[in-house]
Formats: sequence, C-alpha cells, structure tokens
Amino acid sequence: MAGDQKPPSAGGPDDVPSGAGQGWTALSYLIGGMLVWGFIGWLVDQWLDTGGIATGIGVVLGMAGGIILVVRRLGTPT
Repeated sequence: MAGDQKPPSAGGPDDVPSGAGQGWTALSYLIGGMLVWGFIGWLVDQWLDTGGIATGIGVVLGMAGGIILVVRRLGTPT
C-alpha cells in the first residue's frame, strides 16, 4: 500500500552511513593503544633513561594491540 512506504531520507544530521560506527571504533582502538602504550613507554624512558627506545617500543606494541582488538571485536561480520 502507498501509506506503508517510508519517506525518503532528507540527509539530516542523524543519518549515519552503515559501518561508520565500526570505523570510528577501530580508529579509537588504534589511536588509544598507541597513546596508552606510548605513554607507558615514555614513563619507562624517564625511569631508566633509555633515550626514547622504550617509547618507540610502546607505540609499536600499542599499534599491535589495537590491531588485535580490531580483528577480535570487529573482524567477524554480524
């Protein structure tokens, strides 16, 4: 019936493309992991005076952890 049809979207602020939430979640996991583990590495650098090596290792570990979280939580389609 003509009355049962949904009106076309007007493109308002509530229109979010499908998958956009998953994209933002993945981005936050990656950036958050880098920031948290990079900060922990920086603290270890300050403590042991290693000249930035622990910060680099922390950032790499944060990226790896973020990728693992993205694959585990968002890798399986629903």
